[in-house]
Amino acid sequence: MNRSPETRKFRRRLFEILEISAIDDDVSTACDYFIVGMILLNVAAVVFETSPQVYAGNEALFSAFDLFSIVVFTIEYAARVWIADMHLHYARNKPWRARLRYIVSPYGLIDLLAILPFYLGLYLDLRILRVFRLVRLFKLFRYSPALATLGRVFYAERRALLAAAVIMLGLMVFSATIIYYLEHEAQPGVFASIPHSMWWAVATLTTVGYGDMAPITTPGRAFGGFVMVCGLGMFALPVGILASGFAAEIRQREFIVNKDVLGQVPVFADLGPLPLARIAALLKARIFSPRDVIARQGDEADGMFIILSGEVEIATGRQRLNMGSGEFFGELGLLSDRQRNFTATARSRCQLMMLRKSDFLHLITESPDIGRAILRMASDRLGAVGADGESLLDEREIARARRAIERAMHQLGR
Repeated sequence: MNRSPETRKFRRRLFEILEISAIDDDVSTACDYFIVGMILLNVAAVVFETSPQVYAGNEALFSAFDLFSIVVFTIEYAARVWIADMHLHYARNKPWRARLRYIVSPYGLIDLLAILPFYLGLYLDLRILRVFRLVRLFKLFRYSPALATLGRVFYAERRALLAAAVIMLGLMVFSATIIYYLEHEAQPGVFASIPHSMWWAVATLTTVGYGDMAPITTPGRAFGGFVMVCGLGMFALPVGILASGFAAEIRQREFIVNKDVLGQVPVFADLGPLPLARIAALLKARIFSPRDVIARQGDEADGMFIILSGEVEIATGRQRLNMGSGEFFGELGLLSDRQRNFTATARSRCQLMMLRKSDFLHLITESPDIGRAILRMASDRLGAVGADGESLLDEREIARARRAIERAMHQLGR
């Protein structure tokens, strides 16, 4: 579908506002705060609607706010569907397929469920649909890194959590069965069946002990004490799994850069221990998950990246190029005041080292050999081509980059 330049520009700006949320974009930041505020106010409205003291006399206000929220969330959902084909991980799909993939994605389903109960309520008089407005709370996952981390931990530990749930369910059924046979004759009305005894098993294993069902026989009490001790261990199991998951997630966000790690990178392979130690002190370690945007076209070129492991896709307005372990990118922008002319996206889990512009200039001044090696590799890579054999940069960009490299090489005393 051919679109006018105005439409393409509008869609690009809409994508930047809704999806990119750049720190220096005031409109994007304001939009994020507005949506987060609407989500929190909607949750508060659902809660206070159940309070007669608050809701009585304010029915019209609550209804008007709910209608306003539906309009806002509907517009947001429609806009996200419209610009779905602009996501890098949907770039190879046709627009209609990219939109469909977004609709059935977790975020897309949450956005849909946030507005669907209202429209169903126009045709179905089901009070339970109002409860589904709380689904809007899950929209916060898009805006909260902490909640996103929680989701990743649950997903990463899903198998261990499922195994723990199966064990706890088995223990619950076992406890209910044994206590039924121990207490049924003494309390036929309390422990009437194994399903009735399940409530006692849950209350005892969780050490809540409501006291509405309690064994009175000696074997029953002895077994009850055993179940309590088992409960302390079993229900602590999921807590331990999640704690270890959070610890692993935190460790994955950072890793130690030392001379042994740097020695694996070709550009630093011939350096001695002392220069490697100095460089390691300047580099910032970063880990990116698949599909994370590492650097975005149009941003200030404030650093270069060295790939320790994983694969990164470099996309310009012309082509795409995949880079792997030992390669680096972003160095050309450090040679002059310019914006990035590419977008870098992690294709797999990547360990990267970032060298900031000020540290880069300090490095090549203190260690000219390193500067020459980086610049020679950058010069050799200027003719890099994409998958279809076309150059990633046009001739004017290549010529400008070569001049910048030549000036830098000259300053290094070549």
